[in-house]
Amino acid sequence: MTDQEKLQSVAKEAIAFKGQFKTVQLASANAQGVPEASYAAYVERDNKFYIYVSELATHCANLRETGLCSAMFVESEKDAGHLFARKRLVFKCTAQEVERSSAKFDEVMALFYEKFGNFMDAIGKLTDFHMIELMPTHGSYVAGFAKAYHLNGQDLLQITHRNDQGHAAPDASAQQKLDELA
Repeated sequence: MTDQEKLQSVAKEAIAFKGQFKTVQLASANAQGVPEASYAAYVERDNKFYIYVSELATHCANLRETGLCSAMFVESEKDAGHLFARKRLVFKCTAQEVERSSAKFDEVMALFYEKFGNFMDAIGKLTDFHMIELMPTHGSYVAGFAKAYHLNGQDLLQITHRNDQGHAAPDASAQQKLDELA
């Protein structure tokens, strides 16, 4: 298998990994740069993520105010082969509100009902909730120890090694230990 074929296999793995989740972890900040870690239930359409969040959540105001966030899907600690190298897929995103009166809002809301069922009956019409579109601009995927990749290009399917050398081991013994983890 060529290096390019291996990279394409990793890209497919990253896409499949993302499909395991019903929620996405978010990093946002307000206009003063005060950070906030959070999460939200999401749906995906046309390579964009959509979240439906309350004004009571700090990240709602942050996203509406700055239009930026980072979105992360991370392997559970229970399932991880090693806690220092949990699989994770991270996207840098622009964020914008989807107008409640738009056709897009209705189409995406249908996906929320499909994915989350009757719970959406309780919150779907609440006026303090806002639908936010997260559009990934670039990303990264860590498939394990010393297996880190950049995601760029159309639909973020252009994948490259983050670093061709891997970690910097000071000697052969340390390198052997790293190789055993990879």
